[in-house]
Amino acid sequence: MSLNSLTRLFSRARGKKRRDTLVHRHLADLAERSLFLQGQMAAKSMDPAKRLGCLADSEFRVYSQWGEDGIVEWLVAHVDVPSDRFVEFGVETFKEANCRFLLQNRNWKGLVLDGSEDNMGAMRAQNFYWMHDLTGNAAFVTAENINGLIAEAGFDGPLGILSVDIDGNDYWVWQAITCVDPAIVICEVNPVLGDLHPVTVPYDPAFWRFDAHRSGLYFGASIAALRYLATEKGYRFVGTSSTGINAFFVRDDLASPVLALLDEVKAFPPRHRDSRDADGHMSYAGGLKRFDLIADMPVVNVMTGETAPLGDLGSAYSEEWFKAIV
Repeated sequence: MSLNSLTRLFSRARGKKRRDTLVHRHLADLAERSLFLQGQMAAKSMDPAKRLGCLADSEFRVYSQWGEDGIVEWLVAHVDVPSDRFVEFGVETFKEANCRFLLQNRNWKGLVLDGSEDNMGAMRAQNFYWMHDLTGNAAFVTAENINGLIAEAGFDGPLGILSVDIDGNDYWVWQAITCVDPAIVICEVNPVLGDLHPVTVPYDPAFWRFDAHRSGLYFGASIAALRYLATEKGYRFVGTSSTGINAFFVRDDLASPVLALLDEVKAFPPRHRDSRDADGHMSYAGGLKRFDLIADMPVVNVMTGETAPLGDLGSAYSEEWFKAIV
């Protein structure tokens, strides 16, 4: 085959690859627009006067990991938020996050933080980044630096939502935050720790969940610990997602309209199975096996300050949770 023939073949191949790439991007864009439209329809279909059995009844999922998009939409519709700004950290590329639908559906202004500059770079390359007033900074969040990170980005003061999800020092970081006054706080829970004891992992500014324990199940705080901290900070617990992964809190002076429409304020037990084995592969441990994997790990009782192995605290689950888990 002549050099000219080879050149034409390679040229056609490159052209086909470019066309395939453009078609793929176009189809992906159409799929995302369709998903977003369905989310908007779900949001508009909410009856603002309708009572809910519990907060999780408002769930729908567009960009959140579980059903937090619907919960956030319902809360914002019923809470007199003082500001249409949010701060969320632990977002990776913001592809899956608690506040992304809020950003795009209600055009809120936001600050997102993640420990990886690659993740932030990938986020900045997306259309939604320039289409909305979103600030994305790379930083490994600690209790020592969080107030500075928020203030330096210009987000101190009143907030609509603060969302904490760092798979580790969530309790200690929320406790340390003093530079903002959010109407609504979303904080990740580790429901494997149970619902009876107010416990969290000991503070370590360099905490990484898979370094702390190979299973990845040892991180964060129990729902009892977060409820205790919320009370100390002047917030009312209003419920969790149906997976028990995220807990929602509303500032005391703004919580009445929400609580008036909930038949029950409920924290759900865990049923997810995202544990890892010694090689880092998914092991799918479920039920009480998840607790047993980390029973020897130390936890801090946030009310007493005492540290002890998780398993030494006795039963970690209420009767309701125990029945749902086993």
